[in-house]
Amino acid sequence: MLLESFREAWAALGRNPVRSLLTMTGIAWGIVAVTLLLSYGSGFRNVLMYTFEVFGKGAVVCWPGTTSEQAGGERAGKAVRFEQEDADWVKAQSPLVKRVTRETVRWKGITHDERLSDTAIRGIYPEYGEMRNEIPMEGRWISPEDIAERRRVAFLGAILRRKLFSGTPAIGEAVRIDGVKFTVVGSMDTKFSDSNYFTSDDESVFIPYTTAGDLWDARYASVMLFEPIAPNFEADAMQQFRAAIANRQHFSPSDKRAITMFGREEFKPIYEGITLGIEALLFFVGALTLGIGGVGVMNIMLVSVEERVREIGLRRALGAKKSHIRWQFLLEALVMTLAAGVIGMVLSAAMT
Repeated sequence: MLLESFREAWAALGRNPVRSLLTMTGIAWGIVAVTLLLSYGSGFRNVLMYTFEVFGKGAVVCWPGTTSEQAGGERAGKAVRFEQEDADWVKAQSPLVKRVTRETVRWKGITHDERLSDTAIRGIYPEYGEMRNEIPMEGRWISPEDIAERRRVAFLGAILRRKLFSGTPAIGEAVRIDGVKFTVVGSMDTKFSDSNYFTSDDESVFIPYTTAGDLWDARYASVMLFEPIAPNFEADAMQQFRAAIANRQHFSPSDKRAITMFGREEFKPIYEGITLGIEALLFFVGALTLGIGGVGVMNIMLVSVEERVREIGLRRALGAKKSHIRWQFLLEALVMTLAAGVIGMVLSAAMT
C-alpha cells in the first residue's frame, strides 16, 4: 500500500515536470548553500585559530615601559630596562614561569650578492625557537654553541629567503648584515601567523644574541619573552613576572605601565567569539536560503490541491477518507523533498 502511494505520488509530480524540477532545484540549492556556508565558516575558524596558535607555545611578549606609580622611594616616570639579571631573577622568583628569554632587535640592511633587504635583525637565544615555533624547513636553528662562541650565523624567514636567494639553496651561503659577513645555517617555511611584533617572522633574520652584541649595544633587550608552565596559568605567571622585575628594579608590582604584556590566552576568547559569530551568521543565511526551497514546496502543493479539486471530489465520492487524500499530497511533498535532498547532498559532497 505504501509503495503504491509512493508510485502515485511520483506519477503526480511527473504530470508537471517543469514546476516540480524548479521546486526541487530550490531545495537542492538550499542544502548546497547551507553546506558550503557552514564549511566556509568552519574553515575560516580553523585557519584563524591556526594563525593565532602558530605564534608560539604559550609565549608571552613583554615590552619595557615607564613607571606610573611611586614605590620604594623611586619616582614615577622611571624607565624600565630588561637586562640579563632580570631574566635570571625571573627564573629564580617565578615558579609558574617555565622559561624566559631576551630578544634584541634592530632594523638593518641584509645583502646577498646584488640583492638587498631592510628588515628586522633579531638577536635571540636557542630557547626562543621552541617558544615561538620557529621550525627549520632546511638547515638548523640557532644553537647554544653559536651563543657561547659568538658565531656569525643567521637563520632566515621564508619571505626573506625568497627575496635574497629566489629558488636557489641558501644553506651555507654568505649574507652581509650591516657590512658584516654571516653564514646562513637554516631557514623556515612560511609561518602564516597573524600575531606578530616588530615585523613578520617570515621577513626577519635571527642571529645569536651574543653576536648581536657585536653589532650594537645589546645590554638592554628590546623585549623579554616567557612561557608559563601551562596555558591556564598564563595570567598568574604574568603577575609573577611583573612582580619579579618590580622587586629587582624597585617599582610597584601593580604598575602595568611599567611592563606591557601580550599573551595568547588573554585574547583567545575574543578570536573564538568572532569565529563563532561568523559561523552563526553563515548558518542563518544558509537556513534562510533553504527556507526559500521549503516555501517552494508549500506553494507547489497549494497549487496542486487547487488544480485537483475535481479529483479530490471524485475520490471522496468513491469512498476515500480525508486522511487518505491528505496522505497522498503529503507523500508527493515527501518524495519531492527526499529526491531534492539526495541531489543536494551529492552536490555538496562533490563541491566540498
